[in-house]
Amino acid sequence: MARFIDVERDEELREIQRQYSSFIDDRTGKGTYYRKIQDMIADNRRRLLVNINDLRLNFPERAQRLLRNGFEELICLENAFRDVAASVDPEYVKEQDQLLVGIEGSFGVRHVNPRTLKSYYLGNLVCCEGIVTKCSLVRPKVIRSVHYCPQTAKIIEKKYSDFTSYDAYLTNAVYPTEDENNNPLETEYGLCRYKDHQVFTLQELPETAPAGQLPRFVDIIADDDLADWTILIANNVQLLAKEAIPVFRSTDIQRIREFLHMKGHVIDILARSLAPSIYGHEEVKKAILCMLLGGVEKVLPNGTRLRGDINILLIGDPSVAKSQLLRYVLNTAPRAVCTTGRGSSGVGLTAAVTTDSQTGEKRLEAGAMVLADRGVVCIDEFDKMTDVDRTTIHEVMEQGRVTISKAGIQARLNARCAVLAAANPVYGRYDEAKSPMENIGMQDSLLSRFDLLFVLLDEHGVQRDNAVAEYVVKIHRFRAIGEEDGAVFESGNDIQSLTTLNIQQEEDDSDEDEEIFERNAAWLPSVDDGMKCVTISFMRKYIQIARQVKPMFTDQAGAYVAQRYAELRAFDDKQSDKEKTQPVTARMLETMIRLSTAFAKARLGKTVTVKDAEQAFKLLSFACYKKIFILCTKLAVAG
Repeated sequence: MARFIDVERDEELREIQRQYSSFIDDRTGKGTYYRKIQDMIADNRRRLLVNINDLRLNFPERAQRLLRNGFEELICLENAFRDVAASVDPEYVKEQDQLLVGIEGSFGVRHVNPRTLKSYYLGNLVCCEGIVTKCSLVRPKVIRSVHYCPQTAKIIEKKYSDFTSYDAYLTNAVYPTEDENNNPLETEYGLCRYKDHQVFTLQELPETAPAGQLPRFVDIIADDDLADWTILIANNVQLLAKEAIPVFRSTDIQRIREFLHMKGHVIDILARSLAPSIYGHEEVKKAILCMLLGGVEKVLPNGTRLRGDINILLIGDPSVAKSQLLRYVLNTAPRAVCTTGRGSSGVGLTAAVTTDSQTGEKRLEAGAMVLADRGVVCIDEFDKMTDVDRTTIHEVMEQGRVTISKAGIQARLNARCAVLAAANPVYGRYDEAKSPMENIGMQDSLLSRFDLLFVLLDEHGVQRDNAVAEYVVKIHRFRAIGEEDGAVFESGNDIQSLTTLNIQQEEDDSDEDEEIFERNAAWLPSVDDGMKCVTISFMRKYIQIARQVKPMFTDQAGAYVAQRYAELRAFDDKQSDKEKTQPVTARMLETMIRLSTAFAKARLGKTVTVKDAEQAFKLLSFACYKKIFILCTKLAVAG
């Protein structure tokens, strides 16, 4: 009976292999995979990439079985691939110990990340995406060892298979040094077989991790030709994207067009919508909007990189909403990483060289700025960092990269991110009797790398205090639509009401009824209809689209920026040292260019106009001298 079952099972496996062979050998059809095999042989490669979408069209049952029972189906698929390749070039197949198959395409619900990877998927073929945080060196892994016994003149061969291989039975991993009679064995290294082996850690993408929770990670094992590439046991390696590419529906584009044609200044509406629960700070919100939009990065023919990221430093008294502004950016930016000065070191922000606990080899671990490449890094309590730690981010803020030269490792990592930092003055509170430089207490070499430096003061005044109090009380009196007095969670102590599982799916479902402006805006400032606050979801999508715009500088805007920069350098009276918050260097010229470009992006303009440059100059003068119109008047007189 057992023999009959084995024969029946063998017939089933041969039928599966026959179906895969007819799928790969498509010479009578489109010939897609036949040409792929020819190209693979010509390039001396061993792995054929199979799109599971093509398999669904021809053999839908095989596609489902491949996803549910990956090990068994992959063995049949690789055997079929070897048979087809042998019909194309028999000599090439004889030279190769093993021909491999990689799977790509749409995995449906099996497209997971380290957080959603559950035991339910054991034995399944899944697609897991994330960011690589650790990577080991490529090391040889023995798969067959050959030993010679001088006493008996016999040769002993042993094969090794573990849970990462496709073999049905696992073997003992003990390396033999003696035979069954305790005779010593000598290893014939020339006859042994090895394969490349690499292990790296895949961490959850920062933009997909729930706020306030640690990102999950999973170890990836890559063997053979997948070792030392950018990819659970790895089956295929595919780079997601060099940059995050958002997906928009036609309704999103239509809403953005409607928003651009509404009355009111687009930039003022967007700036007011940034952290609407915070009273005042209009110029700071405009600056943060420019930072989220960014300038235009340029790479010159000689390799010089001109950064487009805008760095901002907020310094001022306690309780002026510095940290709240950072938290809002963290939830609004497409990619953002938050850290604090007390809990961060220089290597924690850039990159660290660590020692692998298992192998003892040195390896690189990415810091916050490297993980936030093409995004924003929010650093709270920036003044609590030591001068040594702050010095390590100089290169990142200007060059957008991290250079490591230690422990025999020479590496250069991209860290093209904007920096939004918040700090308190040297004396805890801002002393207006002292100059801004004395209150800030940081090196000029660091301050010059910040495009904008804002001094936020806890101003005293009856009128302002009443306005702030009314604003805060209105926020605390706010009640959501449908909320009742004393309402509690309907599920009582059900912990599922607090979970963040499938939170992204819930947000996607709510996008169908998404509107441009906040509907229940009773807690917002009383303004006219043209200056309402837009929703957070609309703000995210608008920023993602505006970041893709690459406006060009006009001659008039360039001449205006050059003239204003020359006037800023010439403006040096007795009060300038007490007024200015940061040194006026050549970097300030690039700051005006980046701000002008960001204002053009805010209105989705193709060119940077003089009006954009004027707004950039006003914002820069406010940040540098805490004034706008006074400085402009002095410059007009000086000119």
